[in-house]
Amino acid sequence: MKNVALGRTGRSASRVILGLMRIAALDDAAIRALYAAARDSGIDIFDHADVYGPELHGCETRFGNAVTLSSEERASIVLQSKVGIRKGFFDFSKEHILRTVDGSLAALRTDYLDILLLHRPDALVEPEEVAAAFDTLHAAGKVRHFGVSNHTPGQVDLLKTAVTQPLIVNQIQLSITHAPTIASGVASNMAGLDQSIDRDNEMINYARINGITLQAWSPFQKQFFNGVFLGDRENYAELNDILDELATRYDVTPAAIAVAWIARHPAGIQIVLGTSNAERVTESARGADIELSREDWYRLFRAAGYVLP
Repeated sequence: MKNVALGRTGRSASRVILGLMRIAALDDAAIRALYAAARDSGIDIFDHADVYGPELHGCETRFGNAVTLSSEERASIVLQSKVGIRKGFFDFSKEHILRTVDGSLAALRTDYLDILLLHRPDALVEPEEVAAAFDTLHAAGKVRHFGVSNHTPGQVDLLKTAVTQPLIVNQIQLSITHAPTIASGVASNMAGLDQSIDRDNEMINYARINGITLQAWSPFQKQFFNGVFLGDRENYAELNDILDELATRYDVTPAAIAVAWIARHPAGIQIVLGTSNAERVTESARGADIELSREDWYRLFRAAGYVLP
């Protein structure tokens, strides 16, 4: 599988990431099979968060209990987790960040995280608190790199007024049918067109300029948590026709073509798969090595409902 650079760290990781937010109900054998399928597909980066699962650190604990990592295997993969979401509020305080990372390390049975992300923007963020937490974690060897999730360029720049650790990743929602961060630029300044509204202050361009690696979550979602577009012929008949056509051409599944659509963007975006099905991981990951033509990329874009002025 093709790798992408992780910020400007000099390290790279697989184009596809395995997200582990849905493994709480799996038994140990199923989790190990999921991990093995990912590794066999060339995936070497695994995404967690303290809030994934029915209780705090639930999915991290399931992973840590099921997958025994030798020192060599641990060194060959990237473990990342996220912090900041609490019940009913967001919290980027130093105390909460430090306490949560300790909980994640214990649950995952590892001495360090390769990457720690701030999960969703905290409106009450104090950059100095975040900076102090990040410096403490880095100095202790508990976290090697840092990033954010669902942040705008302005929110990243605000953090950088105090945070000296490089912010190497931003995780954003992105799929063929949920691509405002791409679509607004295509139709910029077109009055009266909803597509032209810039909803994240050109995050993709900002990331490319500033050496931040983007990670796309929910790559098969229609919009915001309202189901997948794959197979939805009531709302996306033309899109699914083209997905099926291209899947036949490349001898892959339509899900792999949806992955390929994101991977085709020159920003070097990673794709986070959230499935807990090992076979689907294998099938979808194949899309990372397909390079769609410009024509086919735009055909999918238009079929998803976006316009070219």
